[in-house]
Amino acid sequence: MSRFHKRLAGPSLDLLILKALAAGALHGLGVSRRIEQITRGTFVVQPGSLFTALHRLEDAGWLISDWQPSENNRRAKYYTLTKAGRRRLGEEVAQWNHVAVAIARALEA
Repeated sequence: MSRFHKRLAGPSLDLLILKALAAGALHGLGVSRRIEQITRGTFVVQPGSLFTALHRLEDAGWLISDWQPSENNRRAKYYTLTKAGRRRLGEEVAQWNHVAVAIARALEA
C-alpha cells in the first residue's frame, strides 16, 4: 500500500494524534510511530507537521505536555489527552465515520 507523506495534515492528522494518545502518554516520536503502527504503515507523519499539530492541539486544550526522561534517558516532551481531548476524539470519530459511510455510498452508486 502506498504511503501518504504530505497529504496527512489538518483534521485527519489531528484525529490520528488524538487516537494515538488515547492509550496513554507518548513523546513526539512515539506519537509518530504509533500513527504508523495503527494505520499499518499507510500514514507516515513528517516531524514538522506533527509538532505543529501537537502544539495546536495543546493550545486547544485537548492535550497537556510535560518533560520526562525517554526510554533512552534523554529529556522528551510527553503528550497526554485531557478530558476535553477524549471528548474531542469521540466527536472526531463520529464525524469521520459519517463521512466514510457517505463516501462508501457514493462509490457504490
